[in-house]
Amino acid sequence: MCLIVFAWRPGHAQPLIVAANRDEFYARPTLPLAAWEHAPGVFAGRDLEAGGTWLGIGPDGRFAALTNIRDPDQPLGRRSRGDLVAQFLTGGQPIDEYLLEVGGRSSEYGGFNLLVGDARHLCYLSARQSQPRYLDAGVYGLSNAGLDTPWPKLLKAREALQHTLTYPQPEALLALLSDPDKAPQAELPSTGVGVAMESLLSSVFIASPNYGTRASTALIVEADGRRRLVERSFGPYGGQLGEVDLPSV
Repeated sequence: MCLIVFAWRPGHAQPLIVAANRDEFYARPTLPLAAWEHAPGVFAGRDLEAGGTWLGIGPDGRFAALTNIRDPDQPLGRRSRGDLVAQFLTGGQPIDEYLLEVGGRSSEYGGFNLLVGDARHLCYLSARQSQPRYLDAGVYGLSNAGLDTPWPKLLKAREALQHTLTYPQPEALLALLSDPDKAPQAELPSTGVGVAMESLLSSVFIASPNYGTRASTALIVEADGRRRLVERSFGPYGGQLGEVDLPSV
């Protein structure tokens, strides 16, 4: 997952609104959003290469998602980052216990940003920080740096999310995730991957022959615990492959 914008509003009629794009090589085998047969109450896509996932929901209001940290000089992790989402969704640990455990073994993974939450709390943990952060009410964004690092696509998507919050609907969330416009060269971050790659990765929705946005996901959580989850999947050059709409899970 390479871009997540979200509104956390405890006490609101819709306490959590999420719009997220997963960017990955098209050749990496993946299953779309579905119920996990071996884990009742878990709904997520599945990375068939490593077995984890990038975003999903679980029992008792559980939610988790992650992005990678873009740094070509960082060591490769021994374990898949997608495990971090899958383990929280399928496990029963309280948030604080789970993040304490993850913090103790974060070196096993490549750089990551992890969001985990339930009906009462939403927390952020970076592989580059030792302590999790319990988030206050607000609108946030994550790309491939720290929380709210002001990359152009994060700022654009976060502002677009703000405009949907009066009456949020999945179609509006998916629309903001479909923006293909690249940032001006002068505004590109410098993460060590070269100007051409920085430009490709600077759009909210990424499309190319080999790498791009594989899934766009919209999540709306109601105060009574009902959740609507919609995922659109894409192939090379951004061609849409399908859509899954779970209206009440």
